[in-house]
Amino acid sequence: MIEDWYAFLLPYQQAVNELKVKLRGMRKQYQESAQHSPIEFVTGRVKPVDSIKEKMVRRHVSEDRLEQDMQDIAGLRIMCQFVEDIYAVVDLLRERGDIVILEERDYVTNVKPSGYRSYHIVIEYPVQLITGEKKILAEIQVRTLAMNFWATVEHSLNYKYQGDFPAKLADRLQRAAAAAFKLDQEMSEIREEIQEAQNLFSYGKSSGWERASGRDQEEQNDNHQA
Repeated sequence: MIEDWYAFLLPYQQAVNELKVKLRGMRKQYQESAQHSPIEFVTGRVKPVDSIKEKMVRRHVSEDRLEQDMQDIAGLRIMCQFVEDIYAVVDLLRERGDIVILEERDYVTNVKPSGYRSYHIVIEYPVQLITGEKKILAEIQVRTLAMNFWATVEHSLNYKYQGDFPAKLADRLQRAAAAAFKLDQEMSEIREEIQEAQNLFSYGKSSGWERASGRDQEEQNDNHQA
C-alpha cells in the first residue's frame, strides 16, 4: 500500500525535470549554431495521483507492479514543426547514452482509428537519489504542433464522454485529424522556404524576443499538460 505518494513520485519528478533540461539543451545547441532545430519545444509532467489510481483500476495494475507496468507516470512531449522532424528527434533519442529505449510505437505512420497521430517512445532513465540510483520508466511523445492541437482537443472530449463519442462527433474528429495531417503535409512541401524565413527572422533583431517567447510557451504548457 502506497502511503506517501509524494515520496513515491519524487524520483519521477526528478526524471522529468532532468529530461526537460537535456532536451531543451539539444534545441538550444541547434539554435546557437544557426541550424534548424527538429525540437520546437518540450513539456513534461508527472501523472496526478487520481489519474494513476483511475488507470490502475482500468488497466488492472496492482500497486506492487505499478513501477513496471505503468509506463507513463513520467511523461514528456516533444513538439515539432514538421513531420520529418519527428523522425529526426527519434534518431537523436536513439543515439543518446543516458537513456535506454524499451519500446517504440509509431502512430504517425500507423494512425489510430480515431485519427490520433504521435510517436511514442518508452524509455528507462536513471536518476541519482541519496539512496542510490533508481531507474525510472518514462514515456516520450513526439508530434507536430497540429497533431498536438488535435490530441489535446480529443483528450478533453474523451474526458467528457469517457471514450463513448457520439457517432457524428467521432466522424468530425476523424475529419479534423485528416485535415490537421493535410496541413502538416502542406507545410512539409514548403519546408525549405519556411526554414529560410525563420532563420532570417529568429537571428535578426527580434531573436531575443523569439527565444523568450519559446520559454514562456514551454512554461505554460508544463502547467496545463494532461
